[in-house]
Amino acid sequence: MFFTIDGGDGTGKSTQISLLSQWLRDRGQPVVTCRDPGSTRLGEAIRDLVLHRHDLAITRRSEMLLYMASRAQLVEEVIRPALARGETVVCDRFLLANVVYQGHAGGLAAEELWEVGRIATGGVLPDLTMVLDMPTEAATARLQRPLDRMEQQGAGFHVQVRDGFLKEARRRPEQVVVIDADRPIDVVQADLRAAVERSLSSSGESP
Repeated sequence: MFFTIDGGDGTGKSTQISLLSQWLRDRGQPVVTCRDPGSTRLGEAIRDLVLHRHDLAITRRSEMLLYMASRAQLVEEVIRPALARGETVVCDRFLLANVVYQGHAGGLAAEELWEVGRIATGGVLPDLTMVLDMPTEAATARLQRPLDRMEQQGAGFHVQVRDGFLKEARRRPEQVVVIDADRPIDVVQADLRAAVERSLSSSGESP
């Protein structure tokens, strides 16, 4: 199965993905982890371009298409082959992030981004996306490192990002579940595991 963890910057995605992936492995699930953008040579080059090239002016539409290109490569090189081998994929962000950051917060039409995304991924979409949610100010305070291009967009932008995730979750309750991330790590992890267990059980893949 294909799971993604998403949410605003500073909500703890990396920590939770690491814990969840290890839990799945401990239960006998072969797991492939990846990040979007990234996890391929092309994807990592695009990641550096869109997140760390502060000297380049990148329009929202160009930004969106760069993310889509990275995602297309990720699907073909990593995700589709892993799923074909019967492995579980856990990805740090995916198409929903594009819809929210460049769509809801960036001004592009969200539904158009979903359509472009379906083309870019060849129809490969997550079985379940878990959105880590917490107040924007609290999440931003967790970022104790130099900020990348997207993180530097300003408080108003990131409020729109949070709102966008919540709106998309309401529109797609079967595919997107919201997890309160403003709690202890182990409590958040317990909710993530419960969501994954429900999804595995409904698909008949629960070990």
